[in-house]
Amino acid sequence: MNRIFNKLWIYWFITDILLILEVSIWNNFGLIAATLLTAVQTLHYFSENPKISSFPVQVRLAYLLLLIIAFWQPMYWILYPVILGTTAMVLFDYCFLARFMSLMPWNHNQKLTFKIIYQTFFSRPVDGSVQRKPEIT
Repeated sequence: MNRIFNKLWIYWFITDILLILEVSIWNNFGLIAATLLTAVQTLHYFSENPKISSFPVQVRLAYLLLLIIAFWQPMYWILYPVILGTTAMVLFDYCFLARFMSLMPWNHNQKLTFKIIYQTFFSRPVDGSVQRKPEIT
């Protein structure tokens, strides 16, 4: 019940509803509204930590880019995996995009191995960032 009062969860919940409405009954309106809400969310998180390198900002920029790509009709299909990922975030706190972004070379300093990739995608959902912390050797 606490997540209903969490700004992160509220942003993703409303975005998810808008995208579901987009592909069911609100052709183009839902995508426009979800894109605008994601832009607001991105600016919100950027205002809290004004760096593009900030992990929450990176995830929202990547998400925004996926929505913008969906405006091009041949790429509209991308909304379906985006909806699946957003729904997983809303229901289970599992964010595939954040996990994927955590593997980008600028977000970690470890050699990318099968074990790291496996652990990234198949570990339990966590509170906070999924970004890997540098290992202390």
